[in-house]
Amino acid sequence: MRPSVRILSVLILLFLLAWLATSLMGSGGSTAFASQSEAAMALACRFEATREMSSPDPDNPHESQETVFRFLADPKTYGLNKPVERVDTAGAVVFLAGADAYKVKRAVKFPFMDLSTLDRRREACEAEIEVNRASAPQIYLTALPVTRRGQALALGGDGEIVEWVVHMRRFDENATLDRIADRGGLSEAIIDKLAPAIRQMHARAPLKGGAPAAHALETYIEQNDAAFAQWPDLFDSAKARKLTHDARLAFAIVRPILLKRGEAGFVRRCHGDLHLRNIVLIDGEPTLFDAVEFSDEIATGDVLYDLAFLVMDLEERGLRASANRLFNRYLAAEPPDALAGLAALPLFLSLRAAIRAKVEAAGAERLEGEKRDAARALARRYFDRAVQFLSYAPPRLIAIGGLSGVGKSALAGALAREIGRAPGALWLRSDVERKAMFGVEETDRLPASAYARDVTRD
Repeated sequence: MRPSVRILSVLILLFLLAWLATSLMGSGGSTAFASQSEAAMALACRFEATREMSSPDPDNPHESQETVFRFLADPKTYGLNKPVERVDTAGAVVFLAGADAYKVKRAVKFPFMDLSTLDRRREACEAEIEVNRASAPQIYLTALPVTRRGQALALGGDGEIVEWVVHMRRFDENATLDRIADRGGLSEAIIDKLAPAIRQMHARAPLKGGAPAAHALETYIEQNDAAFAQWPDLFDSAKARKLTHDARLAFAIVRPILLKRGEAGFVRRCHGDLHLRNIVLIDGEPTLFDAVEFSDEIATGDVLYDLAFLVMDLEERGLRASANRLFNRYLAAEPPDALAGLAALPLFLSLRAAIRAKVEAAGAERLEGEKRDAARALARRYFDRAVQFLSYAPPRLIAIGGLSGVGKSALAGALAREIGRAPGALWLRSDVERKAMFGVEETDRLPASAYARDVTRD
């Protein structure tokens, strides 16, 4: 990889960003500043009524899920004498028993997820193992049946299958990155390990077509617009109209880039729900878990759109330095043609924040009192972030020169997180680019010949 090619790519990117910014400035109006998987709720403007299987499943007339839940909540099921903890979400019930966890998919039917039959729940359990095992083999073990023989239930066994569970190994909940961030412990060392972990996950993810993924983004824009209109007391109507207008315009401008990125292999079946709460430190290594298993459509997209959820999460928490470092560490190993996708990053970040805004708004309706007020306030913050991510910022290129060892990279790194829109500037370092040209990692040493005048000039 020649540094001159990468620098040229950056200049082309600056041109694209200038074009996009000019278009948004000329669009009229003023810019305002501002689990079930969250990705699952992204396609729903409101939570539709669920079909809870409190009566027997049609595929299994002898058993209701509540009976299975009572069985799994009993310590005797696991040979334990300590209580089993039950955790309920909209789409699942998780039982924490000793060193293990057992997740049961609720027999529900959402517009985006149908788990209403035993076969569908089996498929969902198997899919959850499949999409997560590569990134988190320490957590995801297998899909197990709950069986019935006579009047007795068993975990596993060879009786009649009445339910399916995902068998997982428990981890320290205080080691998830959201909790580490809450404690102020999200260090540069963690970010430096996290970026390659995400790159590796994306590299092994199945390739998908660019056109369907681009169409999905366009659909999200319209769904967000409809959702904001449903809560006029929560989302300012003028800001919402401006946000939708700018998002539509940004999409129209970057759509050709997105299609080309699909052809180049940057659209894949990704994680789909990549935020701090779905990453945990195990033996000091960032481990990605809880990827979307029930919808290829939701999980499929540009790899930068997948990364944007995590960058947005860091930005919303006020962790700009971490967001910028992750962004730059992820891109450091990417080929020059990957940089064109950065023109779409403001749209990606805005969409991620807008989706979270409507999810929090919908969730607030099920709460009361202070919890409801807190959820609504969070929805407004995400909405304001969505607006801000598409606000105008002029493209800039800053070059820092000087003798070796005087701190050029340190200064550039400090400036990068302070410049422009989220997540800050792309940080190019001559030594890293030189090592990339020779195909070695940033931490590897190069021979003296790699610093010869003719090499530097090239």
